[in-house]
Amino acid sequence: MTENILQNKYPEARKLAESLQKKGISDQRVIAAIAAIPRHEFIDESLREYAYLDRPLPIEKGQTISQPYTVAYQSELLQLKQGEKVLEIGTGSGYQAAVLCEMDAEVYSIERFQELYRTAKETLNKLSYHPHLFFGDGYEGLPNEAPFDKILITAAPEKVPEKLKQQLKIGGWMVVPLGGRQGQKMMVIKRVSENKFTETEHGDFIFVPMQEGTEE
Repeated sequence: MTENILQNKYPEARKLAESLQKKGISDQRVIAAIAAIPRHEFIDESLREYAYLDRPLPIEKGQTISQPYTVAYQSELLQLKQGEKVLEIGTGSGYQAAVLCEMDAEVYSIERFQELYRTAKETLNKLSYHPHLFFGDGYEGLPNEAPFDKILITAAPEKVPEKLKQQLKIGGWMVVPLGGRQGQKMMVIKRVSENKFTETEHGDFIFVPMQEGTEE
């Protein structure tokens, strides 16, 4: 473990990070990010005792804060370089955005539920994370901010949104859980040229469905 992990001020987060490393997460920047972030700040106080277990937890609007292993796994698949411009689809609690900020990415994140957008913004500001947050339809992406080095989707579309593919830089890639309600395959979609994309598969997961439009 790196020195900054051992010295971080959230011992429960450090233990969580160590457990994820034992489960196979090898990117030390991901491990350090998990160790540095107080996950309990992103969930309801009534669930505090479960905050550092490796399990998803409910948040408002019938959504979830993903299992820490899933957050770490998706983050590792991004293979982020310092300063890369990342679009996250589905801000949710804001926890994944905080991980990306800890990894020194320039983070843009869209949330379709206005209540979640507001809550995540308050939590992230409180913790001194300052991603670019937007209330909007994730299927539309952020064409005015494109192109992006990486795109991370934290809900499951049944097929890859074409508008998001077009917002990737050539040489960039998207991490997305693809499939229906019964379960999804984690996919990495790479843009190798203007009109050519490649796909690789990285295991089975279960996410909430990705929905179109916005809600209060």
